[in-house]
Amino acid sequence: MIELRSTGELDALGEAGRAVAAALRAVRTHARAGVRLSELDELARAVLCEHAAVPLPLVGHPRAAGAAISASVNDVVAHGVADATRLTDGDLLGIDCLARVDGWCARAATTVGIGTVDPQDLTLMQTAHQALDDAIAAARPGRRIGDLSHALGVVARSGGYGIPAASGGHGIGRDPREEPSVPGEGRPGRGAPLRPGMVLLLRPVLLAGGDEVCTAEDGCTVLTGDGSRVARAGHTLAITDHGARVLTT
Repeated sequence: MIELRSTGELDALGEAGRAVAAALRAVRTHARAGVRLSELDELARAVLCEHAAVPLPLVGHPRAAGAAISASVNDVVAHGVADATRLTDGDLLGIDCLARVDGWCARAATTVGIGTVDPQDLTLMQTAHQALDDAIAAARPGRRIGDLSHALGVVARSGGYGIPAASGGHGIGRDPREEPSVPGEGRPGRGAPLRPGMVLLLRPVLLAGGDEVCTAEDGCTVLTGDGSRVARAGHTLAITDHGARVLTT
């Protein structure tokens, strides 16, 4: 069932969104060559604590228990662990953060270029954020879930990028994952109608190569099948009478 939230509930969700946004800002600011992923995780945890937010697990990996962020470097599609790995010049760092404040959840994601980044990687990152922006612009009452999926997918495919099956988004609120599902690409005019009070996570993930992914030797981390790089972006937003209200800015 798709839950519709009241204005007061959206304000409460906004508190969680502000905590997540603050954590991502801090990580972006401090992400540079030589910094360990674990240091960024500790920073994110401290910022969340300042906002009375509790980090929630994003990574189905035994080494990621208790992590505040998922940290995905270069060809990591999913389940990136904020471990002792040091960032190096030219890396792409994908950061994903999910947290709860007073029973309400919010999530957001971004990609950061470390030092001197290859122009092709910059274009990949910019395209991921453009896909997100276009989907947010389409998030208006009277439209449908398929319109959001189409907005995400058409930007990615027009850039020649792959789209992993698990990307796109879903509902979010009391639980980290709720109905409806938002595929990473789709046909406009299909799916559930967008109604005021719906809260969604939109999260495009773009692969510089094809759609193929594989599992690393650890049995958990998901990588691009061809070693190509990955960019992601994401916001939690609410559908209102006047369009999208982004909760994680």
